[in-house]
Amino acid sequence: MLSISSSDIPYTFLETTMTIRVLFVCTANICRSPMAEGIFRHLVAEARLTGQIETDSAAISPMRVGEPPDPRAQRTVLKRGIDISDLRSREVWRDDFHQFDYLVAMDRTNHAYLRSLCPRGCEHKIFLMMEFAPAIGIAEVPDPYAGGEEGFELVYRALEMAARNLLTYIRQQHQLTPTE
Repeated sequence: MLSISSSDIPYTFLETTMTIRVLFVCTANICRSPMAEGIFRHLVAEARLTGQIETDSAAISPMRVGEPPDPRAQRTVLKRGIDISDLRSREVWRDDFHQFDYLVAMDRTNHAYLRSLCPRGCEHKIFLMMEFAPAIGIAEVPDPYAGGEEGFELVYRALEMAARNLLTYIRQQHQLTPTE
């Protein structure tokens, strides 16, 4: 699993953040990152941490801004009771580094873009999604856009495992406990 200790994260990051904010980032914000957002939001609700963790997703490219998630992405998560139909693609902004505690990239290209946009002192907030699921054996979440439904199913399984481990990591880093 990820080898980051609490000593690697500034005190203010750990102690003064009331609500933990997580931003999932992919290329167009219509497949992988909205799926990740929906899955993670669902897991946060199951863990009774909704008031303590907020999620969003964004794109590194403006080509699909304002569009809903791909219908195949919507169908894939809806089979599991997760509705992402209300989400709309948006572009990642430099200010997001100040608004979010975790910026989670789906692939190395997204990760490199985030690093190029990142203000000094915020580098510790950038992660690759699959760092949280090394057992799967893939370094990046594959982009299912050009493929069929089976590609979205594969992406769902990878995202679910990584999202579960990311939630565990955040709970441990911030000592979060469920609300009643």
